[in-house]
Amino acid sequence: MIRIDNVAVSYGTPPRPVLEAIDLRIEEGEFVCVLGQTGCGKSTLLRLVLGCEQPQTGRILVDGREHRQPDRTRGYVPQKYSLFPDKTVLDNITFGPEVSEFSLFGRLTPSFYRRRREFREEAFEYLRRTGLRKEDARKYPDQLSGGMQQRVAIAQALMTRPRILLMDEAFSALDPGTRKDMQRLIRELWRATGTTILFVTHNTQEALRLGTRVIVLAKESPDQGSRVMLDLSVPEPCHESDLPHLVHRLESVSEGTRPEVGQAPRFAGPFRISPAC
Repeated sequence: MIRIDNVAVSYGTPPRPVLEAIDLRIEEGEFVCVLGQTGCGKSTLLRLVLGCEQPQTGRILVDGREHRQPDRTRGYVPQKYSLFPDKTVLDNITFGPEVSEFSLFGRLTPSFYRRRREFREEAFEYLRRTGLRKEDARKYPDQLSGGMQQRVAIAQALMTRPRILLMDEAFSALDPGTRKDMQRLIRELWRATGTTILFVTHNTQEALRLGTRVIVLAKESPDQGSRVMLDLSVPEPCHESDLPHLVHRLESVSEGTRPEVGQAPRFAGPFRISPAC
Protein backbone atom coordinates (compact mmCIF):
# COMPACT_ATOMS: atom_id res chain seq x y z
CA MET A 1 0.00 0.00 0.00
CA ILE A 2 2.86 2.38 0.85
CA ARG A 3 6.11 2.09 -1.09
CA ILE A 4 9.14 4.20 -0.16
CA ASP A 5 11.97 3.95 -2.70
CA ASN A 6 15.48 5.20 -1.88
CA VAL A 7 14.22 8.38 -0.20
CA ALA A 8 16.62 11.02 1.07
CA VAL A 9 15.91 14.37 2.74
CA SER A 10 18.26 17.19 3.77
CA TYR A 11 17.58 20.53 5.46
CA GLY A 12 19.47 23.81 5.74
CA THR A 13 22.44 25.50 4.06
CA PRO A 14 24.80 23.75 3.76
CA PRO A 15 22.47 20.74 3.51
CA ARG A 16 22.22 18.61 6.64
CA PRO A 17 21.13 15.03 5.86
CA VAL A 18 18.08 13.87 7.82
CA LEU A 19 17.02 10.70 6.00
CA GLU A 20 19.18 8.64 3.67
CA ALA A 21 18.41 5.66 1.40
CA ILE A 22 15.06 4.82 3.04
CA ASP A 23 13.42 1.76 1.45
CA LEU A 24 10.18 0.45 2.95
CA ARG A 25 7.08 -1.49 1.93
CA ILE A 26 3.98 -1.24 4.14
CA GLU A 27 1.05 -3.55 3.48
CA GLU A 28 -2.59 -2.63 3.93
CA GLY A 29 -3.81 -3.21 7.48
CA GLU A 30 -0.38 -3.16 9.14
CA PHE A 31 0.22 -1.25 12.38
CA VAL A 32 3.76 0.06 11.93
CA CYS A 33 5.56 1.89 14.72
CA VAL A 34 8.55 4.05 13.79
CA LEU A 35 11.03 4.21 16.65
CA GLY A 36 14.14 6.33 17.09
CA GLN A 37 15.82 9.06 19.07
CA THR A 38 14.85 12.72 18.85
CA GLY A 39 16.07 14.25 15.59
CA CYS A 40 16.41 10.98 13.67
CA GLY A 41 13.78 11.95 11.08
CA LYS A 42 10.71 10.05 12.31
CA SER A 43 8.35 13.01 11.90
CA THR A 44 9.93 13.90 8.57
CA LEU A 45 9.14 10.40 7.29
CA LEU A 46 5.53 10.83 8.41
CA ARG A 47 5.19 14.20 6.64
CA LEU A 48 6.58 12.65 3.47
CA VAL A 49 3.92 9.94 3.52
CA LEU A 50 1.27 12.57 4.31
CA GLY A 51 2.36 14.51 1.20
CA CYS A 52 3.06 17.86 2.84
CA GLU A 53 6.80 17.43 2.15
CA GLN A 54 8.65 15.96 -0.82
CA PRO A 55 11.96 14.06 -0.81
CA GLN A 56 15.07 15.45 -2.49
CA THR A 57 15.70 12.04 -4.04
CA GLY A 58 13.60 8.92 -4.34
CA ARG A 59 9.83 8.64 -4.36
CA ILE A 60 6.88 7.65 -2.17
CA LEU A 61 3.93 5.81 -3.69
CA VAL A 62 0.55 5.27 -2.06
CA ASP A 63 -1.57 2.78 -3.99
CA GLY A 64 0.94 2.97 -6.82
CA ARG A 65 1.06 6.73 -7.34
CA GLU A 66 2.81 9.78 -5.91
CA HIS A 67 0.83 12.33 -3.87
CA ARG A 68 2.01 15.93 -3.87
CA GLN A 69 -0.32 17.10 -1.11
CA PRO A 70 -2.44 15.68 1.72
CA ASP A 71 -5.84 14.24 0.90
CA ARG A 72 -8.62 12.21 2.53
CA THR A 73 -6.82 8.90 2.01
CA ARG A 74 -4.45 9.84 4.86
CA GLY A 75 -5.62 11.01 8.25
CA TYR A 76 -3.17 12.80 10.54
CA VAL A 77 -3.01 13.08 14.33
CA PRO A 78 -0.19 15.40 15.51
CA GLN A 79 1.48 15.55 18.91
CA LYS A 80 -0.20 18.87 19.68
CA TYR A 81 -3.96 18.79 19.37
CA SER A 82 -5.16 20.14 16.02
CA LEU A 83 -8.56 21.33 17.26
CA PHE A 84 -10.17 24.66 16.39
CA PRO A 85 -10.61 26.49 19.73
CA ASP A 86 -13.68 28.41 18.53
CA LYS A 87 -15.59 25.29 17.41
CA THR A 88 -17.42 22.73 19.50
CA VAL A 89 -16.29 19.10 19.61
CA LEU A 90 -19.02 18.20 17.12
CA ASP A 91 -18.08 21.00 14.71
CA ASN A 92 -14.40 20.04 14.95
CA ILE A 93 -15.16 16.46 13.95
CA THR A 94 -17.45 17.35 11.04
CA PHE A 95 -15.36 20.25 9.73
CA GLY A 96 -13.15 18.18 7.39
CA PRO A 97 -15.92 16.34 5.50
CA GLU A 98 -18.03 19.51 5.21
CA VAL A 99 -15.18 21.56 3.73
CA SER A 100 -14.05 18.82 1.34
CA GLU A 101 -17.56 18.13 0.04
CA PHE A 102 -19.09 21.62 -0.11
CA SER A 103 -17.79 24.99 -1.28
CA LEU A 104 -18.81 28.21 0.46
CA PHE A 105 -21.77 28.69 -1.89
CA GLY A 106 -22.59 24.98 -1.76
CA ARG A 107 -23.40 25.43 1.92
CA LEU A 108 -26.47 27.47 0.95
CA THR A 109 -28.15 24.52 -0.76
CA PRO A 110 -30.67 22.12 0.81
CA SER A 111 -28.34 19.18 0.09
CA PHE A 112 -25.73 20.68 2.44
CA TYR A 113 -28.11 20.61 5.42
CA ARG A 114 -29.13 17.05 4.61
CA ARG A 115 -25.48 15.95 4.44
CA ARG A 116 -24.67 17.93 7.54
CA ARG A 117 -27.21 15.90 9.51
CA GLU A 118 -25.61 12.73 8.17
CA PHE A 119 -22.13 13.96 9.13
CA ARG A 120 -23.31 14.73 12.64
CA GLU A 121 -24.87 11.31 13.10
CA GLU A 122 -21.59 9.75 12.00
CA ALA A 123 -19.64 12.08 14.30
CA PHE A 124 -21.69 10.93 17.30
CA GLU A 125 -20.75 7.35 16.42
CA TYR A 126 -17.05 8.24 16.41
CA LEU A 127 -17.50 10.04 19.72
CA ARG A 128 -18.93 6.84 21.17
CA ARG A 129 -16.19 4.68 19.69
CA THR A 130 -13.48 6.91 21.12
CA GLY A 131 -15.01 6.77 24.59
CA LEU A 132 -16.63 10.21 24.72
CA ARG A 133 -20.23 10.96 25.67
CA LYS A 134 -22.92 12.60 23.59
CA GLU A 135 -23.00 15.63 25.89
CA ASP A 136 -19.29 16.21 25.19
CA ALA A 137 -20.24 17.16 21.63
CA ARG A 138 -21.38 20.62 22.77
CA LYS A 139 -18.16 21.42 24.65
CA TYR A 140 -15.23 23.49 23.40
CA PRO A 141 -11.63 22.23 23.43
CA ASP A 142 -10.63 24.32 26.46
CA GLN A 143 -13.34 22.52 28.46
CA LEU A 144 -11.71 19.13 27.82
CA SER A 145 -8.81 17.33 29.45
CA GLY A 146 -5.72 16.45 27.40
CA GLY A 147 -6.88 12.87 26.97
CA MET A 148 -10.34 13.98 25.84
CA GLN A 149 -8.85 16.43 23.33
CA GLN A 150 -6.70 13.66 21.87
CA ARG A 151 -9.76 11.42 21.55
CA VAL A 152 -11.48 14.21 19.61
CA ALA A 153 -8.40 14.58 17.39
CA ILE A 154 -8.53 10.85 16.62
CA ALA A 155 -12.27 11.01 15.89
CA GLN A 156 -11.57 14.04 13.67
CA ALA A 157 -8.98 12.06 11.68
CA LEU A 158 -11.15 8.93 11.42
CA MET A 159 -14.18 10.94 10.29
CA THR A 160 -12.73 11.23 6.78
CA ARG A 161 -12.46 7.40 6.68
CA PRO A 162 -8.78 7.41 5.75
CA ARG A 163 -7.15 4.23 4.53
CA ILE A 164 -3.96 5.35 6.27
CA LEU A 165 -3.78 6.95 9.73
CA LEU A 166 -0.55 8.83 10.52
CA MET A 167 0.13 9.53 14.21
CA ASP A 168 3.09 11.68 15.27
CA GLU A 169 4.01 11.24 18.95
CA ALA A 170 0.27 11.42 19.52
CA PHE A 171 0.32 10.33 23.18
CA SER A 172 3.61 11.80 24.40
CA ALA A 173 2.01 14.78 26.18
CA LEU A 174 -0.43 12.62 28.17
CA ASP A 175 -0.02 11.40 31.74
CA PRO A 176 0.89 7.67 32.09
CA GLY A 177 -2.62 6.49 32.96
CA THR A 178 -4.30 8.38 30.12
CA ARG A 179 -1.55 7.26 27.76
CA LYS A 180 -2.28 3.58 28.48
CA ASP A 181 -5.99 4.20 27.91
CA MET A 182 -5.25 5.83 24.56
CA GLN A 183 -2.92 3.00 23.54
CA ARG A 184 -5.68 0.50 24.27
CA LEU A 185 -8.21 2.65 22.39
CA ILE A 186 -6.16 3.01 19.19
CA ARG A 187 -5.36 -0.69 19.16
CA GLU A 188 -9.09 -1.50 19.46
CA LEU A 189 -9.98 0.99 16.71
CA TRP A 190 -7.29 -0.50 14.47
CA ARG A 191 -8.72 -3.99 14.94
CA ALA A 192 -12.25 -2.75 14.27
CA THR A 193 -11.52 -0.65 11.18
CA GLY A 194 -8.54 -2.38 9.53
CA THR A 195 -6.96 1.03 8.92
CA THR A 196 -3.25 1.03 8.06
CA ILE A 197 -1.49 2.92 10.86
CA LEU A 198 1.95 4.53 10.83
CA PHE A 199 2.73 5.56 14.41
CA VAL A 200 5.79 7.62 15.31
CA THR A 201 7.17 7.33 18.86
CA HIS A 202 10.45 7.45 20.77
CA ASN A 203 9.02 5.19 23.49
CA THR A 204 10.14 1.58 23.04
CA GLN A 205 7.48 0.10 25.32
CA GLU A 206 4.76 1.96 23.45
CA ALA A 207 6.04 0.70 20.09
CA LEU A 208 5.94 -2.88 21.36
CA ARG A 209 2.47 -2.58 22.88
CA LEU A 210 0.97 -1.18 19.69
CA GLY A 211 2.77 -2.36 16.59
CA THR A 212 2.60 -5.46 14.47
CA ARG A 213 5.91 -4.20 13.12
CA VAL A 214 8.59 -1.90 14.54
CA ILE A 215 10.97 0.10 12.33
CA VAL A 216 14.03 1.67 13.96
CA LEU A 217 15.59 4.75 12.37
CA ALA A 218 19.15 5.67 13.40
CA LYS A 219 22.31 7.30 12.09
CA GLU A 220 25.51 5.36 11.54
CA SER A 221 27.50 8.61 11.96
CA PRO A 222 26.60 12.24 12.80
CA ASP A 223 27.26 13.48 9.24
CA GLN A 224 24.88 10.95 7.66
CA GLY A 225 21.11 10.80 7.47
CA SER A 226 19.12 8.16 9.32
CA ARG A 227 18.60 4.76 7.77
CA VAL A 228 16.33 1.82 8.59
CA MET A 229 18.57 0.01 11.07
CA LEU A 230 16.04 -2.64 12.07
CA ASP A 231 12.69 -3.76 10.63
CA LEU A 232 11.11 -6.17 13.10
CA SER A 233 7.83 -8.07 12.73
CA VAL A 234 6.09 -8.61 16.05
CA PRO A 235 3.97 -11.78 15.74
CA GLU A 236 1.56 -13.29 18.31
CA PRO A 237 1.49 -14.52 21.03
CA CYS A 238 4.13 -12.98 23.26
CA HIS A 239 5.89 -14.16 26.41
CA GLU A 240 6.79 -11.64 29.06
CA SER A 241 10.18 -13.29 29.49
CA ASP A 242 11.07 -12.12 25.95
CA LEU A 243 10.26 -8.46 26.62
CA PRO A 244 13.47 -7.33 28.37
CA HIS A 245 15.63 -8.79 25.59
CA LEU A 246 13.54 -7.16 22.86
CA VAL A 247 13.43 -3.78 24.59
CA HIS A 248 17.21 -3.86 25.05
CA ARG A 249 17.73 -4.79 21.43
CA LEU A 250 15.49 -2.03 20.04
CA GLU A 251 17.00 0.61 22.30
CA SER A 252 20.58 -0.40 21.51
CA VAL A 253 19.87 -0.18 17.77
CA SER A 254 18.09 3.17 18.20
CA GLU A 255 21.08 4.55 20.14
CA GLY A 256 23.49 3.33 17.48
CA THR A 257 25.42 1.07 19.83
CA ARG A 258 24.72 -2.13 17.92
CA PRO A 259 24.06 -1.71 14.17
CA GLU A 260 21.99 -4.56 12.81
CA VAL A 261 21.21 -3.56 9.24
CA GLY A 262 19.89 -6.53 7.33
CA GLN A 263 19.91 -8.90 10.31
CA ALA A 264 16.78 -10.90 10.99
CA PRO A 265 15.39 -11.04 14.55
CA ARG A 266 16.29 -14.19 16.47
CA PHE A 267 13.66 -15.78 18.67
CA ALA A 268 12.74 -19.33 19.53
CA GLY A 269 9.30 -18.88 17.99
CA PRO A 270 6.81 -16.31 16.67
CA PHE A 271 6.79 -13.07 18.59
CA ARG A 272 4.10 -10.46 18.93
CA ILE A 273 3.12 -8.18 21.77
CA SER A 274 -0.36 -8.97 23.02
CA PRO A 275 -2.56 -6.40 24.83
CA ALA A 276 -1.71 -8.09 28.15
CA CYS A 277 1.92 -7.10 27.74
